[in-house]
Amino acid sequence: MSRVLSGIQPSGVLHLGNYLGALRRWVQRQDVDDAYFCIVDLHALTLDIEPEALRSQTLDAAASYLAAGLDPDRAVLFVQSHVPEHTSLSWLLECTASYGELLRMTQFKDKGKGQASVRAGLLTYPVLMAADILVYDAQRVPVGDDQRQHIELARNLAIRFNGRYGETFVVPAADIPDVGARIMDLQQPTKKMSKSTSTPQGLINLTDSPDEIARKVRRAVTDTDNEVRYDTEAKPGISNLLEILASATGAGPDELADRFSDYGSLKGAVAEAVIELLRPVRESYEELSSDPGTVRAALAKGAEKAQSVAGPVLARAQDAVGLLK
Repeated sequence: MSRVLSGIQPSGVLHLGNYLGALRRWVQRQDVDDAYFCIVDLHALTLDIEPEALRSQTLDAAASYLAAGLDPDRAVLFVQSHVPEHTSLSWLLECTASYGELLRMTQFKDKGKGQASVRAGLLTYPVLMAADILVYDAQRVPVGDDQRQHIELARNLAIRFNGRYGETFVVPAADIPDVGARIMDLQQPTKKMSKSTSTPQGLINLTDSPDEIARKVRRAVTDTDNEVRYDTEAKPGISNLLEILASATGAGPDELADRFSDYGSLKGAVAEAVIELLRPVRESYEELSSDPGTVRAALAKGAEKAQSVAGPVLARAQDAVGLLK
């Protein structure tokens, strides 16, 4: 079994993009891989978020993990801040990274653009993400396509550290799906569906009712020619709907395009597929959200297991750089 590690920020209700790009794939991995999945609450601090909201959203994210089918007896589910080895290793890696390569991170440039004051954590959080991965000797990292650059940084830091101090870290590889890797906003189909940047109508949340899902899909931005064709450059809105339907049904987006003669029938099929796909997740989430004790117990169990792996890896790295024991 290879070891995999991935995580999602608790910056709001998880959405369809999180599910298709991450959660569903994680569920499939928990029986074939040594799987570690965390809620990266420390990364959420790069945003303006109220303390009570962070606590509440962290529990909500954990309930979503469980509702999606992740099993604490088959995978390690935990909160990032509950395992202090993440931040300890992050400092060693910050002393390995260069200022220039962090400035070149696309997400830093996009999120910091036009701001008079940018949090230092927005610059350095890719290093913490590298620590999240390297502290578990993860071999593969299931992520969306937008995280490719960050995985490459983690690889570079591992290789650089190993070159300076001797073989210490496993060099991880990104694991990006061909379909569903980047679900786009329904109202702004050139932008990724995102809790922090999407409008409410551009997001399909895991907790949305069937009527809400149908309404959002009906109002999804397309174009005016009514030709159903998979073309991400010329027809981003229609291509996004085809990508969502492909992820929900297993068929290819080009194949699906041939089945529809107009936008209305495509939107109807997308809405129906998404409603059925998310129905069991929503029902399980509603049950779990009323039982926070079960959710907290799962997280405590996961943190204990995660720390038993992360501790020796951090000790190995501290020894390699010459810290006194």
